[in-house]
Amino acid sequence: MRVIRRVLRNAWSEPPFWSSPQLLFANTVGEKETVGNDFAGYVHDAYKRNGVVFACSLARQLIFSEARFLWRRMTDGRPGELFRTAELALLEQPWPNGTTGELLAHMEQGASLAGNYYGARVDGKIRNLRPDWVTIVTGSPDNDPFSLAAEPVAYIYQPPRSEPSILTPAEVIHYSPIPDPAAQWRGMSWLTPVLREIQADSAATSHKLRFFENGAVPGMVIKHDSSVSEDAFNAFAENFKKQHEGADKAYRTLFLGGGADATVVGANLRQLDFKSTQGAGETRVAAAARVPPVIVGLSEGLQGSSLNTGNYSAARRAFADGTLRPLWRIAAAAAQQVLAVPESAHLWYDDRDIAFLRQDAKEEAEIDKTSAETIARLTDAGYTPDSVVEAVTTGDFTRLQHSGLFSVQLQPAGGSAE
Repeated sequence: MRVIRRVLRNAWSEPPFWSSPQLLFANTVGEKETVGNDFAGYVHDAYKRNGVVFACSLARQLIFSEARFLWRRMTDGRPGELFRTAELALLEQPWPNGTTGELLAHMEQGASLAGNYYGARVDGKIRNLRPDWVTIVTGSPDNDPFSLAAEPVAYIYQPPRSEPSILTPAEVIHYSPIPDPAAQWRGMSWLTPVLREIQADSAATSHKLRFFENGAVPGMVIKHDSSVSEDAFNAFAENFKKQHEGADKAYRTLFLGGGADATVVGANLRQLDFKSTQGAGETRVAAAARVPPVIVGLSEGLQGSSLNTGNYSAARRAFADGTLRPLWRIAAAAAQQVLAVPESAHLWYDDRDIAFLRQDAKEEAEIDKTSAETIARLTDAGYTPDSVVEAVTTGDFTRLQHSGLFSVQLQPAGGSAE
């Protein structure tokens, strides 16, 4: 710890993510429902108050949390078997009553809402750190935080009511799947590029609510004859509001008197093409989350050809191959930093028991049939059974070892293998 404190004297912290210029427009103004320009704003105004953001985050989180961690052996640069050691108990029970799934859920939430998840290994357990209370410290021997020799030397964790804790990189799981181009070490939330879409979706939801609160009918203008007194006008307006404003008073018969004339000045939700307008915004949010709309259950994903089996299967595979597996790979590499890694191995994810990723039964049977035929042919060709199985399962045919015995068809009549 003394070494770290000495290094901190000539070190620099990255500017807070929440002070980035591109976020300044997100400040709350008046009664507008906008996303606050801080981590709490992302949580309360986007994650907890916007159904589309919550649905996209939940779709990522639920499947992401189903993976398990195992070691994967590396042989000549090629991946091999998966295996377990006692060291993985830290990830299997990261805190009392905690599970791997809960750890992965926290990692996904931190990455989505703040661009970063931080977990500290303390006394043989993992402590989840609130990302906006963590500062990354950069150190450099030449007193330049942007020099080629600069590197992260510490993480400072400081809750509002506690003294700061200084952690070394070897003590911290730092998961940041989307790098922030304006920083060296931290990540960026996928919510940041679609803040305006989130604001627009929240505004559209408010518009829909106001539509029903004000009578579930378009706005109206009531005109009176100039001879109507101000008191009579005010009395009429007050009585009109009592009789017709509010969803519970919708579709009542409208009675006018005293020279009053009602004119509709607005459009209903159908005339506004409300579903298409809001649906397009939902799809853009889902695109930033890298979740197909049909997986989330958004309106544009639940119509037309997108619902047929082939398209849903294609969307599921795109989500698995283009989103989940890259995230698992990055998460495994981040979690490995606080573990004692076995020789010639690295931390990997095991997705074999995840129902969402299982292939169709017919395709799985065809793959098994092809693998079995390959094993049979290679064994008949004289390769040892163990090396054949290893080569087929890993895809590395350089691991094949020949027994020295050949099929009789390769020998001349009356001859034998030497």
